[in-house]
Amino acid sequence: MEGIVLYEKRGPIGTVTLNYGHAYNTLTLESMEALEATLKEIAARREVAVVILQGNEKTFSSGHNFREIQELDLQGVYDLFQRSFRLKQTIREMPQVVVAKVRGIAVAAGLELVAVADLAVAAESARFGTPGINWGLFCSTPAVFLSRNVGRKKAAEMLFTGNLYSAREAEGMGLVNRVVPDEALDEATEALAQAIARHSLDVIAIGKRMFYQQLQMQDFEALAYATEVIVRNSKHPDAVSGIQAFCEKRTPVWHDGIERAAASTEAAARGSQVGERAEG
Repeated sequence: MEGIVLYEKRGPIGTVTLNYGHAYNTLTLESMEALEATLKEIAARREVAVVILQGNEKTFSSGHNFREIQELDLQGVYDLFQRSFRLKQTIREMPQVVVAKVRGIAVAAGLELVAVADLAVAAESARFGTPGINWGLFCSTPAVFLSRNVGRKKAAEMLFTGNLYSAREAEGMGLVNRVVPDEALDEATEALAQAIARHSLDVIAIGKRMFYQQLQMQDFEALAYATEVIVRNSKHPDAVSGIQAFCEKRTPVWHDGIERAAASTEAAARGSQVGERAEG
């Protein structure tokens, strides 16, 4: 599996690259196993606060490999999609914020990776879709996270037409956070990642878990749950020292052991400016 998934760590940010380019980064049993193992190791080591998930220079991911599905028996296909299930579960449960960085196409299970990621930045030339219906295999699993990102009618349109949609359309429906010129994708994604990575990983993990848990609750059930979380959070060492730093008008120092360069704060401060320039 060497070379299918690449990993690079730069300060508080880790970059995971899908490198199965000859097959348009299809999500095979082999590539999903490699990706899941890489993400689990990152989660366990807790050396970074943010993970950027990207494809190679050509494409993000074209989804599952139809040839592999065709060659597997029913149990084999079940095992394939159970592996896919565990991969999405790993992304959701890992403490780090996962930012999808999209070049080229992100379709079917590739789009599902974008939808399950916490945030997403796309190049203007990127394209998105759930084209399985065109080939007789409805995109049932991508439908789950797609319909939790975009409006019901738009999700249904994507699923039942099988059409491709532009990055600007994906932004308009809420599938990606921002769209930037192709040449600005690296800078814009890095700036967004730095804006998050300057924060405590422990607090990011608390917030990520709380955010997804409360989404499925009724209003005041969610508020009661959030109240419990914030009360406990208030006595976490990073909250104690952070509030003290606020009172003393200084930059807080976190206890997560992650190395953060001084430049990270400057990059984070530029993050919104990069997004504004790209959108303007």
